[in-house]
Parts: sequence; structure tokens; C-alpha cells
Amino acid sequence: MARTTPHQHVHMRRTLTDGEPLYRRVASELLGELRTGVVPPGERLPGERHLAEHFGVSRETVRQALELLRREGLVATDRRGSHAALPGVPAEAPAAAGFPLGARQAGRDTVARATIAWEVPPPGHAEHLRLAHGRPTLVHRYWSASPGGREQRTAVTSFSAVALAEVAELARYRDRADGTGAAELRRCYDWMRRAGLSLHHRDTITRINGTPSVRVTRQVHDQHARPLELTELVMDAQQDMLVYEFMVPAAV
Repeated sequence: MARTTPHQHVHMRRTLTDGEPLYRRVASELLGELRTGVVPPGERLPGERHLAEHFGVSRETVRQALELLRREGLVATDRRGSHAALPGVPAEAPAAAGFPLGARQAGRDTVARATIAWEVPPPGHAEHLRLAHGRPTLVHRYWSASPGGREQRTAVTSFSAVALAEVAELARYRDRADGTGAAELRRCYDWMRRAGLSLHHRDTITRINGTPSVRVTRQVHDQHARPLELTELVMDAQQDMLVYEFMVPAAV
């Protein structure tokens, strides 16, 4: 867990004492660090004294925060001390590696390219994302071809203002989205979940008349029905196949 400077301690005291009980705010801050992998699942947490210094609060407040997280099953304590009990998302889980749509199933020898730009989205995207006409946004483009040069898949993704406002990792791309550099957004859906967004995917597959290709349109909303992204993937259905993988949570 990263050290904080005295200035950061003062800032934490000011924000953590605003509104709800201090120990709940500490628990929320600590949970955020656990979810972002600062302390991986199963790894021992720093001691109460270190946590108190880290958050700029008393050790009693830290104890109350840890007890709250223990009751929620997010922190466990044994003879070694407290450790993170979050299940986490496996690095290669289908949901974690599902962006951009269609990229994960590309063959080993496939040639692929991805770029990102700050531009006006393609026709139809702005209306779905509730963007004003002519307003630019973050647009991700993906292209893949077989070793022989035959185009297999093209995908374009546009992000909404909500996604850019609430997902810090996406917002950081705005200043360097010139459409030429490579874009690594493979963990985009993880970033959204870490920002507290529940993702609802709707994929529609349609044939493109007069061609062997199909179009897959993915719409992603959050738990408040706010649009987050729209992706349109075009693929050669005779030369390629699209595989969907699902992870069903265990019953509780």
C-alpha cells in the first residue's frame, strides 16, 4: 500500500469527516484500494498503526472500519492478521478481457490494430449515447486480418459522456487520442466496474444483405440505464466465427 505524505493526510481528514461516520468513510476508502488491486485478494493488510497513519485517523477508527468490512465478508482475520477477502476478477476471465468486442477470439497469427481518437462518433452512435449532434467523444477503432491479408473484423466503439466522467482511466485518453497511436483498452470493462458501474450488455446480430458478413451491435448500459458505450463489429461470417463466453455467479 503506497505511503501518503503529510499533505495527503490532511486532505483525507477533511474529506473523510464530511457527512457520514468517519469509520464508514475509512472503510469505503480502504475497500476502493482493495478493489483496484493495491492489496491483492488474500494478501495481508498493513497493521492498524500503518492504516491509521495512511488515512490520517485514530487506530480505533481503523478497527471500526475493519470490523465493518469483516461483517460484509470483504476482509478476513486469522492468526496472521487481516487480509483482503475479495474474490477479484481473474486476469483472463471472459468479462475482463471482452473489450473490444470480437478482439479476444482473434487467432494467434492474426494481424490486429487498435487506435483511439477524440472525434465526432459515427452516424447513429450519438443518438444512442445521448450526445449532442456534432459533439466529439472518445472513439476506439479495431481492425484485424488473417495472415494472408484478408480482412476479418472491423469494430468501432464510441463512449458516452457518462463513461468519460466516471471512469478515470478512459478520461485520461482524451489528451492523447489523436487516432494514430495504439490504444490498450483491454481492461475497459474492469475499469467501469471498479468505478461502481454495473454493466448490462445487449448484443444484436444482423446479416448484411448481399455480403457474407454480419454486424454485431453491442450496447452497454449501467445500473441506472445510462448508456456507456456502443460498439459496431463487422465480421466475415464465412471465414470467421464469434464466440460468446458467460460467467454465471454461484448461488448465495
